Amino acid sequence: MTTGTEQLRRRHTALVVRTLRRLGPTSRAELAVATGLSKPTIGVIVAGLEADGTVGLDPTGDGRTGEDRVPVRGRPGRPVALRPGRHLGLGLDLNVDYVTAVVLDLAGEVVLSESRPVATDRVEALLATTRELRDRYGADRFVGVTAAVPALVHGDDRTVAWAPNLTLSGPELADALAGVLPDSDVRVVNDANCAAYAEVHHGVARGVDHALYVTGTVGIGVGIVAGGVLVQGATGFAGEAGHVAVGDPTALCGCGRRGCWEASVGLHAVLRSLGMEELGTPTATGEAVAARAAHDAAAQEVLARVGRDLGLGLATLTSVLDPEVVVLGGYFVPLGDLVLDHARAALDARLDPPTRRRPELRLSTLGLGAAALGAAEQALAGVLLG
Repeated sequence: MTTGTEQLRRRHTALVVRTLRRLGPTSRAELAVATGLSKPTIGVIVAGLEADGTVGLDPTGDGRTGEDRVPVRGRPGRPVALRPGRHLGLGLDLNVDYVTAVVLDLAGEVVLSESRPVATDRVEALLATTRELRDRYGADRFVGVTAAVPALVHGDDRTVAWAPNLTLSGPELADALAGVLPDSDVRVVNDANCAAYAEVHHGVARGVDHALYVTGTVGIGVGIVAGGVLVQGATGFAGEAGHVAVGDPTALCGCGRRGCWEASVGLHAVLRSLGMEELGTPTATGEAVAARAAHDAAAQEVLARVGRDLGLGLATLTSVLDPEVVVLGGYFVPLGDLVLDHARAALDARLDPPTRRRPELRLSTLGLGAAALGAAEQALAGVLLG
């Protein structure tokens, strides 16, 4: 059982780690000013972090410019810095068509990012990737592993409640990952939530307090950030907008119902309308669709309809959540203004009152690794948040 003193120590240690991540190489005196902790407390925490190899003396002597410094009296001592690659978080993205893995260190540097197309045995492909990375880097370096999945996941961050596009249920994925990395903190989280987390830490929503992330794959999901915090709702199901009744009421969805948003704006809906085959990844497929639309008026009209239905759904979300920025990922990225121009027009037409500010629509720059990158960030949460 964790005592109050132990909890306080963990919170203080996490605060020091986050401060080093934010400021880079920093002296003990500067850490005391930046964190509000006493110099003796900082000394004890840094000594412990040095002992386990988390931090070390900055080999350059001082990696920051004068304007980045925290003001202190006197001459600050030699800075300490997080050691690159010492502790790692593993983020995994299990999707219908591909598996992505991202390895992130405590300093926020991406050590590895790779995606692999899959057609069958998706869970086994994810576990095989995990075993490969465990053997490559060593199990003891991974402090956590988080799998992003296109599914409803309970608030325990382990139990899949509903995955209409995957054969997945209960805690089976979390249990399987724990079997590969038994000493790591294991989580399973909705993929849109993970991607939203990545966008506010690494992507085009960095520094934005109120943002939405919309996935653009076979399924459509939404990650919600309010006040800089990921919103998961009472049971962990917040953001499951892909199955809201917006769009063509006759369109059959993968969940078995008609009229779901993703049945109008999801990747498979677009391919059916165009009579095109899916390629290895949503990005590659989106690029092929954009290339066809460059000279095909019928394809342009399909994308115009997708943009209008996308904007209609975003208008509903905006009316409820009032985001500053909406980030679009997946296959929406290569389509760009072929879809966004129509989505913006639909947003303008539907927002009430008309004077209401339309959220800025931005295209993700994180590629297929967005959800896995956010998952890797969450895998480090035990160390960064205490």
